[in-house]
Amino acid sequence: RSHMENPRDYKYTKEHEWARLEGDTAVMGITNYAATQLGDMVYVDMPGVGDTVAQNDSIGALESVKAAADFYSPLGGEVTERNEKLLDEPGLLNTDPFGEGWYVKIRLSDPSEFDALMDADTYDEFEKSQG
Repeated sequence: RSHMENPRDYKYTKEHEWARLEGDTAVMGITNYAATQLGDMVYVDMPGVGDTVAQNDSIGALESVKAAADFYSPLGGEVTERNEKLLDEPGLLNTDPFGEGWYVKIRLSDPSEFDALMDADTYDEFEKSQG
């Protein structure tokens, strides 16, 4: 599987999730590293629209042919949208984790949480350290 560049304008967590801002809303998903580690996705469980989530909470699950993993929310807020496409096409998490394979969008309760996440350079180094 070819290496995929971590987008420069996204922020990242140690759980290999990403977040990017669209105004006061954050789009969130898993990184290519996470998708590659998990392997081919077969099932996705997402929170409901209107749910309130807290930063670092487990808000859903990703199941692949070889493993299951929690999705830890990089940020806190209210779920405004979820990627319904993933219910039918969980493989989007593998093929386009930074784009079409986004997970949920939330309206931020505390925008300063975003600033505290890792930037792309820091995450690149963290990813390398994971082997």
